[in-house]
Amino acid sequence: MNDEILLQVFPSRSQSLRIALVTETYPPEINGVAMTLGRQVDELQRRGHQIQLIRPKQGVFDVAVSNPHLEEVLKPGVPIPRYAGLKLGLPAKAALVKLWRFKRPDLVHIATEGPLGWSALSAAQKLRLPVSTDFHTNFHSYSRHYGAGWLRRPILAYLRKFHNKACVTLVPTNAIREELQEHGYRNLEVVARGVDTELFHPDRRDAHLRASWGVLDDTPVVLYVGRLAAEKNLPLVFSAFNAMRQENQRVKLVLVGDGPELPTLKTRYPDAIFCGLRRDEDLARHYASADIFLFPSLTETFGNVTTEAMASGLAVVAYNYAAAEALIRHRINGLVAAPQDSTAFVREAVSLVTDPSQIKGIGRNAFQTALSISWPEVHDRFERVLQALVEKESNHGEIELAMGS
Repeated sequence: MNDEILLQVFPSRSQSLRIALVTETYPPEINGVAMTLGRQVDELQRRGHQIQLIRPKQGVFDVAVSNPHLEEVLKPGVPIPRYAGLKLGLPAKAALVKLWRFKRPDLVHIATEGPLGWSALSAAQKLRLPVSTDFHTNFHSYSRHYGAGWLRRPILAYLRKFHNKACVTLVPTNAIREELQEHGYRNLEVVARGVDTELFHPDRRDAHLRASWGVLDDTPVVLYVGRLAAEKNLPLVFSAFNAMRQENQRVKLVLVGDGPELPTLKTRYPDAIFCGLRRDEDLARHYASADIFLFPSLTETFGNVTTEAMASGLAVVAYNYAAAEALIRHRINGLVAAPQDSTAFVREAVSLVTDPSQIKGIGRNAFQTALSISWPEVHDRFERVLQALVEKESNHGEIELAMGS
């Protein structure tokens, strides 16, 4: 079903839903998927929906939350290699069938495609529950970064089979929808991402933080925020920075995040400033205290850090892909290079330090763009898709019952 058709054919009614949401990552874990899901769950509760959140237990002190609108169900999980702090849920089909037979949800929304997600999909099909899924991560693109490029086709086939068993799969941009359609995915709907412009804001700029980095007011600070891992294409960050430094010796590189590449990068690039993981207001201060944001990843489905950097008033340099493709107008509110064209990426980054007068203007325009990315509108659409799905399945059930009688 093409984008918009579900909502056009089955316009949603305002109704309270009981939603079983299954995910293998959730706050306080730090990643874009967890952040997005945390916001969605909070907003669905605020709107009166009942959420049964099913996720792996994150640690020995992790305790399930229960209130009138939220029931957490914690399942066993195992650590994911090279992803410290994250766990993969174990298969649990029988337990989920029992759980949903006892208290049947209106629909099951599956955010991740691991063993727990597959179990939820199988259990929901057994009980004839409508299922929606999220496509958050290009796992098929990760394999070449870990010396397992031969796995790309099998992973892509698995993900396609998984999502095509759902009634609808939610994707963050039209470009991702078109890409997945070319790979044989069906029933795709676009539900975009928002950004918190109260948290991420140019006013968070902190002179004391910049002083701790050893920079002056007019020193260009180049920032990267994200996981320090192979799939993020980090060598291009350093290649671009080295080229920028040839034009301006004072330019400084700051990296926020953690990951398996951190020890190696610290040794290889001793002049860079590694700030580790940062959260909330502290993270927002780090964004706003920089000037230029480099994001060379091509494995994102969206890239929340792009919108956070734009909201913070930074001049973003990214590939014309995912969030950057959807939001950036070249040399107006950011700079983009054609995907895989690393030479162009470096050239665009260097242009900012050879003509630093454009940095502030691009940053101001980026902030204005971020103001137009409303989380409430995103939540409205997400809610409407779920309600339309329940109504569609209910109508089908009524038709089948009438035919049977």
